[in-house]
Parts: sequence; structure tokens; C-alpha cells
Amino acid sequence: MIAELLFLFFLFLAILLVVKVGFGIIKYLVANAIIGLIILWFTNWIGLSDVPYSALNLLVIAIGGILGVIALIVISWF
Repeated sequence: MIAELLFLFFLFLAILLVVKVGFGIIKYLVANAIIGLIILWFTNWIGLSDVPYSALNLLVIAIGGILGVIALIVISWF
């Protein structure tokens, strides 16, 4: 009985840790995506690039941030 309770307690702690770390990563990706989309919108607005807004581009921007936007702009030129 004690072993099962300890198992459930440590399982709860592990799930709590995964959720906390997951939210930290998601907040980082959302911040990157917002900053990247603002930069991408501005470069599209001034005519520097013509990168479409798609799910794949959003993923690249969310993971890469400003470097992801630069990579998409360079790729759109070729």
C-alpha cells in the first residue's frame, strides 16, 4: 500500500514538472512567434520580402525567432 502511494506521489510530481517546463517552453515560443510576426509583417509592408503567412512559416519563426525571420526572408529572395 505504501509503495503504491509513493508511486502515485512521484508520478504526480513528474507530471507537475513536465507541465511546468512545458508552459515555460510554450511561453518562449509564443514570444518568439509574436516578435517574429511583427518583424515579418513590417518587412512585407515595406516591400523587403514577400513571405506568406503559413503554419510552417509560423513554426520556423516560433523556433528560430529573429534568425528564423531572416532565414525566411533570404529563402524568399531565391
